[in-house]
Amino acid sequence: MKKFWKEVSIAEVEGGWQVTLDGRGIKTQRGAAQVVPTQEAAELLAEEWRAQGDEIDTKVFVFRDLADFAIDMVRPDIGGTVDKLLSYADTDTLCYRASPDEPLYQRQEEVWEPLVTAFEKRHGARMERVSGVVHRGHPEATMAALRDRLVGEDDFTLSALITLASLAASIVVALAILDEDGDTSTMFAAANVEEDWQAELWGWDAEAERTRKLQLEAFEKAAQFAKAVRD
Repeated sequence: MKKFWKEVSIAEVEGGWQVTLDGRGIKTQRGAAQVVPTQEAAELLAEEWRAQGDEIDTKVFVFRDLADFAIDMVRPDIGGTVDKLLSYADTDTLCYRASPDEPLYQRQEEVWEPLVTAFEKRHGARMERVSGVVHRGHPEATMAALRDRLVGEDDFTLSALITLASLAASIVVALAILDEDGDTSTMFAAANVEEDWQAELWGWDAEAERTRKLQLEAFEKAAQFAKAVRD
């Protein structure tokens, strides 16, 4: 599709801020007004439109997609979104570790344990650690505390958290981005300790490196969006 507008702006509207193209407000992919809560978030969306050339490249609309998901999918089903996030807690990758006699275990302890311990302290919860891949659920009180934490978030933050948690396979990592303003590259590397360990042993292949780069970019943008909608 060819570019069809001349001017990209943002406007303060009822409920927040909206990107406009030649004065007309943007809508979500399902037809709702695409209104975001902060000026900073609107500027992120506007920059994606300003970056377009003569032909529209939909792949650059990462922030737009996060906003649309919040409005079209999260807002009508907050409970379902929270349930999805809790599923990442139930199988959090930081809680599933190698056997203590394996070299990888020490790396996991060094990188993961401080994050999990800080998470437990922040939320007054206890996370089960497991050696191996056999599932072990967290205490009911832990899951209840996390549910209470998540239902208090707005739909835009929950949209960002879904992306962060899915890419990290970890609610511990996702919430560290919000609660501790964690460095995104460091947090993403923490979530990928096992992958990096294998790469150190056997080397990277080109496709794996490309995938990792794209996932990190998506992770960083979700973190940027989360900060923008909360500011």
